Amino acid sequence: MNWDWEKLQQKNQQKRQQSTGDGGGGMPPEMDELFKKMKEFKFSGGSILIVAAIIVIYFGMTTVFKVNTDEVGVIQRFGKYVRTVQPGLQIKLPNGIERLTKVRVTRVEKEEFGFRAVRTTRNQYSSENDNIAEALMLTGDLNVALVPWIVQYRVKDPYQFLFKVSDVKRLLRDMAEATMRLVVGDRSINEVISKREEMAAEAKILLQEELDKAEAGINIVAVEMKKTNVPAPVQPSFNEVNQATQEKEKLIYQAKEDYNKAIPEARGEAERVVKAAEGYAMERVNRAKGDASRFVAFYNAYSKAKDVTKRRMYLEMVKELFPRLDNKYIIDSDQKNVLPFLNLEKQSGVVK
Repeated sequence: MNWDWEKLQQKNQQKRQQSTGDGGGGMPPEMDELFKKMKEFKFSGGSILIVAAIIVIYFGMTTVFKVNTDEVGVIQRFGKYVRTVQPGLQIKLPNGIERLTKVRVTRVEKEEFGFRAVRTTRNQYSSENDNIAEALMLTGDLNVALVPWIVQYRVKDPYQFLFKVSDVKRLLRDMAEATMRLVVGDRSINEVISKREEMAAEAKILLQEELDKAEAGINIVAVEMKKTNVPAPVQPSFNEVNQATQEKEKLIYQAKEDYNKAIPEARGEAERVVKAAEGYAMERVNRAKGDASRFVAFYNAYSKAKDVTKRRMYLEMVKELFPRLDNKYIIDSDQKNVLPFLNLEKQSGVVK
């Protein structure tokens, strides 16, 4: 508050003149009034006890403190960090010497990107898409995607959290956005839409590494990716591309199905033909070997007994040949004229 010093002096001088009757000097007005009050005030036993009680209460309230189970206390002495105290009843030097800052280390906080959840009822939430710009990202195949996500974190090092980074929340948001853009930029639009869990796991690892380098004192609990889509103006074109891609995949699957049916069948038929040919070749070879062995046996038997072998071979041939003949005629070898036998089939009692 600004004061008009000249007017204040004139006013005080008028008061002194009225009280002392002179217009001269004397002590300053503040000191004069203070000395007057001190002279008028008389200390008593009760007043001393009250002042002592006030001092004790002040020191007790500023030296003894309680740290809850979900937090730790960071103590600074004249602004310099000296120690971290755990949950429970603790003691420190009075305010002005040591300062206490409580940090929650078990509570999981979250940061939302690309949307803001607004609580509408007790257990229902709605999303506001005013922050859609941070969710617009360029994919590896040069498509634009809307990628909303959530980062859940908690404090793991209170000292780093308080003193290493001036604005931890701002750093976390900047690092998270840069990390997610890096992950999205390495994938196609279809992978960004269909492989959200894989991307979230990779983004968590990369973000934790960057925060550790910055000594932010934060531990990333989870990165959760929400439903990924494309901007509304390009949605119809994107749907057409997806439809064409699905049709293409359908034709590919049908071709593969036909291939899987035809190729094994052809291979089985080829294998069957090969096996049949091998069996036929083996049969012919074995038969030829058997015929050759039988001929050699016949020859050896013939060379030992030519007449007997010749007669046996003749009889065997006749035995094999006669059943194939339709009509058989037996004629006496002494018969000279065969004409009467030409009409034997028309007479009864023909010998066949």
